[in-house]
Amino acid sequence: MPNRTSRRFFLGAATAAAAARVWGANDRINVAIVGLGGRGRGHLNIYSRLPDVRVAGLCDVNQAAREVAQATLEKVNGEKAKQFEDMRETFADPGIDAVSFATPNHWHALGTIWACKAGKDVYCEKPASHNIYEGQKMIEVARETKRMVQIGSQHRSNPFKIRAMQALHDGIIGKVYMAKGLCFKRRVSIGRKPDMPTPPGLNWDMFLGPAPLRAFNELRFKYNWHWFWDTGNGDIGNQGVHEMGICRWGMGDPQWPATAFSSGGKYAYDDDQETPNTQLANFDYGDRQIVFEVRGLLTGGEGQVVPPRRAAAPKHTPLNVTVGNLFYGTEGWMVMDDSGYQVYKGESSELLMDEQPEGNQSAISTRLHMENFLAACRSRKHAELNDEVSNAHLSAALCHLANISYRVKRQLTLDPGPRFGNDAEANELLTREYRAPYVV
Repeated sequence: MPNRTSRRFFLGAATAAAAARVWGANDRINVAIVGLGGRGRGHLNIYSRLPDVRVAGLCDVNQAAREVAQATLEKVNGEKAKQFEDMRETFADPGIDAVSFATPNHWHALGTIWACKAGKDVYCEKPASHNIYEGQKMIEVARETKRMVQIGSQHRSNPFKIRAMQALHDGIIGKVYMAKGLCFKRRVSIGRKPDMPTPPGLNWDMFLGPAPLRAFNELRFKYNWHWFWDTGNGDIGNQGVHEMGICRWGMGDPQWPATAFSSGGKYAYDDDQETPNTQLANFDYGDRQIVFEVRGLLTGGEGQVVPPRRAAAPKHTPLNVTVGNLFYGTEGWMVMDDSGYQVYKGESSELLMDEQPEGNQSAISTRLHMENFLAACRSRKHAELNDEVSNAHLSAALCHLANISYRVKRQLTLDPGPRFGNDAEANELLTREYRAPYVV
């Protein structure tokens, strides 16, 4: 059962959710940032510089993170924000209009659901959810409360990637029969560390939230929470969910595959990490497929292919992709990463398109993605969001399907999606056991 604090919070939630504020063209939207680690500091850096936004709240379970964020905000624009340790207090504040989440994955769904029920619009970092059930509940609550919920798949707002996807959809390489995602991001061993007392100023219970209660361990905190099943989804659900979403985008955003299979392991290292550092996944859509590969160890890239039947070396520089995408069609192929994209056509692999924009594309696309979110907050039209939760849920779900297949060590048949017929072991991994009061 919820504790007294959460009961007070939810008693006021229905009233708050019913009062949808309409912003004027010049009104500033008051945003609270929840989760002030590395990605949260990126949120702060962007929101604090946008003219139509006021950073009104800073929330983190770690006092030190709140203080650093407050000092950063004051340095940027001389303003101060309210500080919160418990996100429920943030949602209950009538001065907060929208919430921007940069928490660990296991908090994405419950935090979004609580915020929506309190009448707040939500920008939530990827992946949309920690498991498939959570993504379904996020969509349900977003519709019930009429809240805007944008997932931080910022590539969907990147101008050059939009042009690349439009070219694919227009048939530049014919019918796409395979979309491939690569996450060859170097990850060193995390080693081993013993449990220890919780550091002063950290609410470890709140950090764990829906996850099982455990003693504090430094390896389960800060960035390394990605590598434990309680809180993360491995690199396929970390960096990889971006490229998984681009695979779906290039194929026209299909719904559920017919089958999913993933294999791999944690190779080379003897440490406390639980998730694989090497993983290969395949999703069958009948007449086409998505293939995804994770390599955290030393490796080369893909895509740097000198076209056949060409006597001289090409005058352009072929992309050598380690984190990115390749699309294969009946008439050619495309390679793309954050530095640009190239399209090759026909038996001679003639170069048709080669766009390599300047500037920090991640920062540019994140700002544009947040601006798209804020515009939808004003228009109240969730269809205008570039990666609304109903679509981003499916991109995250492919990562979850891969992890479920990896953990049960067999191919999954979706019957119907997202369940697996009578496969009780796999169906159990569609959700998790929640720790009260942090229950989705």
